[in-house]
Amino acid sequence: MTAELVRGQNHPLSQARLEIRIAAGTPVVAGATLGDEHGTVHGAEWVVHPGAPTLPGLEVSRQAAADHRLAVDLGAVPETVHRVHVLLALPTAGGPVNFGAVAAPFVAVTGLDGTELASYTIIGLDAESAVVALELYRRQGAWKVRAVGQGYAGGLAELLGDQGLPQAHRIASGIHEAVAQSLARAVPMPPPLTADSDRPRQTATPTPGPEQGSSAAQGAPGAVPPQPPLSPYGAQGTPAVGAPQSGYAQGPQDASVQPPTVGGPIDYSHPRRQSAAPPPAPTAPPAEPGQPARPVAGDATGWSMDERLYNQVWGMFEDLARSTAAYRSAVDFAESRMEKELDAALADPRSRIGGQGDAAREAAHAKHAQLVEQARAVYDRDLAQLTAESEVVEPALPPAYARWDNPVWHGYRVPFEVPMAVRLGDLHLPECAELRIPMLVRLPLERGLWIDSGAAGSLDGSFLDAHELHRLAMDTAVALAARLIAVHPAGDFTLHVIDPAGSGAQALAPLARAGVLAAPPAVGAAGVADTLARLTQRVDLVQMAIRGGAADSLPPGVDASEQLLIVNDFPHGFDDRAVTQLRYLADEGPSVGVHLMMVADRDEASAYGPLLDPLWRSLMRLTPVPDDHLADPWVGHAWTYEPALVPPGSQVLQQVLTQVAAARTKYS
Repeated sequence: MTAELVRGQNHPLSQARLEIRIAAGTPVVAGATLGDEHGTVHGAEWVVHPGAPTLPGLEVSRQAAADHRLAVDLGAVPETVHRVHVLLALPTAGGPVNFGAVAAPFVAVTGLDGTELASYTIIGLDAESAVVALELYRRQGAWKVRAVGQGYAGGLAELLGDQGLPQAHRIASGIHEAVAQSLARAVPMPPPLTADSDRPRQTATPTPGPEQGSSAAQGAPGAVPPQPPLSPYGAQGTPAVGAPQSGYAQGPQDASVQPPTVGGPIDYSHPRRQSAAPPPAPTAPPAEPGQPARPVAGDATGWSMDERLYNQVWGMFEDLARSTAAYRSAVDFAESRMEKELDAALADPRSRIGGQGDAAREAAHAKHAQLVEQARAVYDRDLAQLTAESEVVEPALPPAYARWDNPVWHGYRVPFEVPMAVRLGDLHLPECAELRIPMLVRLPLERGLWIDSGAAGSLDGSFLDAHELHRLAMDTAVALAARLIAVHPAGDFTLHVIDPAGSGAQALAPLARAGVLAAPPAVGAAGVADTLARLTQRVDLVQMAIRGGAADSLPPGVDASEQLLIVNDFPHGFDDRAVTQLRYLADEGPSVGVHLMMVADRDEASAYGPLLDPLWRSLMRLTPVPDDHLADPWVGHAWTYEPALVPPGSQVLQQVLTQVAAARTKYS
């Protein structure tokens, strides 16, 4: 029976190998400290955290996440350790600043089989940004758990200092630095749900046709953040995926402050007095008796089919992450049980030799195989359901969400409205490499993109030379840029290119031939300086207009559309001033509609040292070859990313860009 603890209460632990499960509802940092009989932590080597995730008997998550599973083996903890404190802290890189602004964290101590031994809901927190959740301590040769719930408004530094740790501030800074690096790996979660039942839609200028004028919408679309989805992937009872986190969500904007659209229908309804519920999701036909329900595309809540598909894809992403976590945990339990049984069999000298010992070993291995087989059967059942769902969802995706080989691109038309998200590639796990999850990221982009052209080996073992890798990186950048301009209405997205040495001319040829670039690629130091100066000035002007409440009064000649700057071969052609401007665009640009896509090898910029570390962390790293560098925001699995490339020999990219160019000509 589970012991539901209150603050200060303790409970004996009957097992040495445990899991500590944490559910916080928002990304938190999980760690632990090892203390002596007085609870004193004697050095950094006594702290386990995302930057140093393992110590004897302890392993914690390598990134901030809403859910954590900490592995604990009390039998492997050094004899000098008498207390283990489990810590939670809010990341400093944006997001909530104290626990009073989030749901009460829940902590549970479980056995490896998932049996809950004790649980504790940490209530009463307010201005605290770090908290000691639990204490595991020795008492007369046995271990117990105590609910602590001691919070610290001074954060991790104050918490570690209170435990006697020397140089607590330096160690706390190192922990937050490691967390910031891990956040750069995480796929951004959808924004949080709104409390209002109406989700205002972002308006966009329709593509002018023969019967329409060419007037452009006023204002700065880039200054208006995307509207978050109202409903979670909840049609099947799965948890909401819209937990708030650092740097990915902007607050909802009132539809009444959107810039007017010329030529579109007039909606006289009050934006805050709509009481209609979202249209119902499609329902599956009745299933055969004893069989699971057949999946249906759009089987999630939302105001449109695009929104329902977006929520459904993110629900599939979460389901696969959690199913895999359960399978891996079950396998770990089977291996732990087998080791324990083998240790018990070998502990008796009489059973080490002869038939009795062999029988015990065979029984342990047979039980291990049985448990793994049972876990795999459950996992395969989940995979079969998700695969069936993927098979019906993938063909139904709109162009913004679809792969380039999807037939939907052959019927492409320039859209009238900005979609909710865009597909950057595919994600998969090693246990089920054939099941690909679309990597959908909300629009407008809240972070720039970094296509890593550095030396790397693909996961299939074949290594590429530097020239081939750079070519693939440029192909990836062009495919992503073409997708971004294709999913925006005509005139709502502008492409700029910096190619100092002209090395990307061949890859950029489709964009240049179609005429979708704002100007020819900038070459040389002078071209780099001119392009960066113009975009930096645009960021400054839009920021001043927004702060002054005059976003619709930009000076003549300022392009109010979303801007994407593709930078090739960084840092060639960049002086110190240009590097500073590039960092400024990466930090300040996304909030006002200026986005960055860099094709670069980090090693080539090593001369700048740590000066550029914030730049790399601010960008989402993508790779031109499959690489397992991205993490999900729930349990932190390492997912293999594959870029969304155009199939070899396909003309779909040129056909799409031709339509975009024709629509832009009509627009202008």
